[in-house]
Amino acid sequence: MAANGSEEQVDVLIYGPSKPVVDNGFPENFVLHKFENQRDLGRISPDVAARIRGIAVTGLVQADGAMLAKFPKTEIVSSFGVGYDHVDFRYAAGHNIIVTNTPDVLTEEVADTALGLLIATLREFIEADRYLRAGHWSTKAFPLSRGSLRDRKVGMVGMGRIGQAIARRLEASLVPVVYHSRNPAKGVSYKHYPNLIEMAKDVDTLIAITPGGPSTAKMINAEVLKALGPRGVFINVARGSVADEEALIAALKDGTIMAAGLDVFANEPEVPDALKAMKNVVLLPHIASASITTRNAMDQLVVDNLKLWFDGKAPLTPVAETPLKGR
Repeated sequence: MAANGSEEQVDVLIYGPSKPVVDNGFPENFVLHKFENQRDLGRISPDVAARIRGIAVTGLVQADGAMLAKFPKTEIVSSFGVGYDHVDFRYAAGHNIIVTNTPDVLTEEVADTALGLLIATLREFIEADRYLRAGHWSTKAFPLSRGSLRDRKVGMVGMGRIGQAIARRLEASLVPVVYHSRNPAKGVSYKHYPNLIEMAKDVDTLIAITPGGPSTAKMINAEVLKALGPRGVFINVARGSVADEEALIAALKDGTIMAAGLDVFANEPEVPDALKAMKNVVLLPHIASASITTRNAMDQLVVDNLKLWFDGKAPLTPVAETPLKGR
């Protein structure tokens, strides 16, 4: 039962990287227990584990069923980020645990990054920067870029909040947009493709902004990349698991597609040396939402969801798999 506005002590596990907004965001009746990873979590005493009622997941640490089972009194898991495939929401749903995430507050930041990554990839801005710094401009002009936003048609893989924000930016840039998703998105006029392969054949650019997890694992595979073709550009601001990384490396090496811009990878923070060696790839260290302003807003939402719950109120952003009932 939640605290219902009382000063009842609430034990909360802070699981993941330490963050000032989270560490300092709770009133005095919240007792915080901080552990950064699974290894550290092994040091928690059974007595403390038995008292934990809320969990703040502050990064991409695994909160699987075995981890959640250590805390039988857990009522809510407040997770940082829009994606929550690192949290076992099926276990949570089966044990009356609410899971929340942090959507909306990062939508525009991620959309900005997606468009910036696309333009940087097409126009070879990172390579041009290196060219200038190496002193080559004084002897020879930088080559014309093979790619341009001007002659592109973009296929969005996913059309949720962030997908729509990216599409608005592309539309303002006079770039045609279509999309693939399991079901047509409500309230959008872009053409919907039920079949990803068919969309890849009809566009020359794919931007992935779809949730991670088993249902989308390696959906950008060799067949999709072949359909995209030799002018193809792939941008991933979703999850590394969405792309078949080996197939993508092969497609970039042999010219099946032209280029890629990647903010996410299969085994972060490890990035294949093959990708780092390629000049036709722009690589970012998972920074799509990584501004101080946006990350602070995300951290605050993690805190607010927990505070509201233990004040007897509805959290702001429960995920679809653990819908709120009776509050």
